[in-house]
This record gives sequence, C-alpha cells and structure tokens, in this order.
Amino acid sequence: MTTLSFYELQQKRAISRLGFNPFPWYKQMRMTDPVYIDEQDQLCELFRYRDVQSVLGDPVLFSSKGQFAGEEGGGERGSIVAMDPPRHKKLRALVSQAFTPRSIAGLADNIRDIVNELLDASCTSDTLEVIRDLAAPLPMRVIAGMLGVPLAHQADFRHWVQGIVSYSPEQAAANFQIFEDYIRVLLVQKRQERQVDLVSTLLDAQVDGEPLSEQEIVDFCTFLLGAGFETTEHLISNTFLCLDDHPSDRMQLWADPSLVPSTIEEVLRFRPVGHRITRTVTKDTEMGGKLLKAGYRVFAWIGSANRDEEQWRDPEVFDIRRSPNPHLSLGFGIHFCLGASLARLEARILLEQIIERFKDIQRVQEVPLQLVESFNVYGVQQLPMHIQKR
Repeated sequence: MTTLSFYELQQKRAISRLGFNPFPWYKQMRMTDPVYIDEQDQLCELFRYRDVQSVLGDPVLFSSKGQFAGEEGGGERGSIVAMDPPRHKKLRALVSQAFTPRSIAGLADNIRDIVNELLDASCTSDTLEVIRDLAAPLPMRVIAGMLGVPLAHQADFRHWVQGIVSYSPEQAAANFQIFEDYIRVLLVQKRQERQVDLVSTLLDAQVDGEPLSEQEIVDFCTFLLGAGFETTEHLISNTFLCLDDHPSDRMQLWADPSLVPSTIEEVLRFRPVGHRITRTVTKDTEMGGKLLKAGYRVFAWIGSANRDEEQWRDPEVFDIRRSPNPHLSLGFGIHFCLGASLARLEARILLEQIIERFKDIQRVQEVPLQLVESFNVYGVQQLPMHIQKR
C-alpha cells in the first residue's frame, strides 16, 4: 500500500523525466496495457482517448480534489481546478464572467500592443529568445493586468510560478506562501479603492448571497497565476518548436496566415503543455475489463489520448489543416480550461505579428533544448531563434 500523497506521487512520475519524446511509450501502453493498475502505489493510468475522456467527463465518479500539496485533507479550500460540484459550479459560474467571449475579445487590442512592444524591444538583432522575450512576459503582463497588479510588481510573477511548479515541495510551498501574502496585501489595497480588475470584481461578488471569503479569492488568484501564465508560455514556445520541426507546415502558414487558429489547435494536440490530468476514484468501477478501486488515484494521459489511433487519422503527423480536432489538451467537461479562449487569443495574436514582421524564423540549432524541470508541465527552458526581417 502506498504512503505517498497525491502530490508526491506526481513528483515521483514527473513529466520532465519522461524526456522529449514520451510518445513511443504512450503508444506501447495503448497497444499493450491501456488501463494500467499499479497496486503498490494504488494508481490507475489510462492511455486511450475514450477512457481519458470518460474520466474527465464524470466528476462524480472521478473526483478532482487533492491534486495539489496541502489539499488532501478535504474541505472547501483549494483551486477551482481541484474542486468538485456543487461548489465548483457556483464558483466557476462567478469567475467565468471575466472570461466570456466578449470580455476576452475586449483584450485583443491590449494584447496586440503588448506583443508589438515586446517585439520592438527584442528584435534589434537577427536573433530573439522566444521564451525570455515573448512567451514569458506576454501572459505575465496580461494576467497581472487582469488581476490589477501594478507593472512594477509583475516581474516577480515568473519567479513565483517557476518555484510553484518545481520538483521541491519545500520550494513550491514557499513560493505559494509568498504569492498568497502578496495577494492579501493587494486585497487590502483594492478594498480601499476599487478598480476595473478581476480582484475588485471578486471582492464585490456573492455566491448564494454570501461574499467570497478572502481565502477563496486568494486561491483563485493562485490558480490563475499558474493556469493563465505557465501554460500559455509553453503553448507559445511549443508552437515555435513544432513549426521549426515541420518546415513545410511553416511555409504553408506563412503563405496563408488564416491557418493560424488551426495551427494552434494542432500544436495543442501534437505537443500539449499538460500531458496528464489527475483524479481520484470515488467508488469501485470497471474500465477496460479492469477494476478501478475506490480511493485509487488516476493519471489520465492526455498526451497519449491526443495520438490515439482509434480517434485520429495519422495521429503521428503534424497537420496544421487538421479538422475536426477534438483534442483534450484543454480538458473536457466541467473542468474545461477556464482560460482557453485567452490562451488561444494570446498565441494567435503573437503568431500573426511574427508572420507579419518576419519572412522566416528558425531555431538556433547550436543551443541544445532542455526541458523545464516540472512534474506536470512539458516545455523547454530556452528557445533562441534566428529571424529574417521583412
């Protein structure tokens, strides 16, 4: 019987330890043991599209609670991504008001201004560092702006996020605490003077006639920091990695920029930022002829589901014209990514501006790729690229 917490179990099987190419292992598991049970660690690992989708679509049978450090004791505290109904439904309905299509569309001009400002500052030579110059600062500034964080404090965000997703539980806990302390100070300021930002909106919001607690607001801001910043950063860098690996698709895209949205969807399928989603079995159930016992943890391998031969035509082919493209990289069901439209918008605008400014962009091959050290995120630490200006 395992003595590991859910958090420790994810660290033990960290995504970055799978290496740059985990896809042959995924395929092997789909073919030989698509519903794998580890009795020692009380873990169920799922590799087929239909099984992964089934788990994500059933929040009653597969609970989201306890995914992160300090949450396994139960209770109402925790990120909305690790919360079950009915509380999840109430809070999501509230905070989703900030992510309506109209609200997100209203951010487009500001995002484009930030993108052009970043490009102006970083394109003084024939090389740019995609992550440092573009992929990291863009979502950081967008999310910080939504929260109402002053520009002078925004540079701290990347450092906090890197600490939160690190291998070290101590480092993660310390950075969580630093960020929480900062948000509590921000709440004091917003209570004194409301502004047009998400924190001010949450302070005035009510669920079932009751205002949100300070801890609920802090937890949501913490979730938004990781979900809105780290994932978008690596979506952007993974996009450029895919286009560099597939020059014929890059040429098609430069010739027809209307393919930008479908290109981003194919990147999400082909090289997802999050390769798995975690759940806990709430009662004994059968899947693939095997028993998933109540209390066992579940690793639903999205990285494998996105290349399942039963679901996709030519799943190992990167195809920027692929349609339909029902990948699971942004989740499924009630926990479908709240910030999906924002991430897509940021990646789209950045890629459109890159195409408009540059004839081509190619990775600096002399600099080896190195994965970020993370138990749940797939991305690279740096990505220098040669640019050819128009």
